[in-house]
Amino acid sequence: MTTSTHLVRTRRFLPLFVTQLLGAFNDNLYKNAMVLYVVYNVYSSEAQEARFSAIASGLFILPFFLLSALAGQLADMRDKARIIRVVKACEIAIMLVGGAGLVMAWLGMEVQSIAIPLMLAALLAMGVHSTFFGPIKYAILPQHLHDGEVLAGTGLVEAGT
Repeated sequence: MTTSTHLVRTRRFLPLFVTQLLGAFNDNLYKNAMVLYVVYNVYSSEAQEARFSAIASGLFILPFFLLSALAGQLADMRDKARIIRVVKACEIAIMLVGGAGLVMAWLGMEVQSIAIPLMLAALLAMGVHSTFFGPIKYAILPQHLHDGEVLAGTGLVEAGT
């Protein structure tokens, strides 16, 4: 029996693995930080808290339903490395916007009118980001791995997600 963990030590696979691992961590950390902050510090009723949590989850998932086919086509048609660079650059900008919303809410500045909508917009944009990065991270594997390594690489990427 051979192990697939040797891929994690290769230069062909490690950068992609770390990139997608940190991206998934970033998505979850931001969403949970935003929801927990707003639920525990802004809203005071269970109904408002449940509604906000449902809206946040819906906004994050919505792009997957609307844009998945387009993202898959783009992953098949264009230069995958370039798309990954563009998508990850957008992630930085999105997180700056989301971070600004979190800081504004933490400081109590325009929480209802600017900070919460800013955080929700960043969450929606992170859903779009994840929708476009998802198929590309799998589509690029055959370009960087040997024929016998693609299945193991796919499993590791899925495990890291």
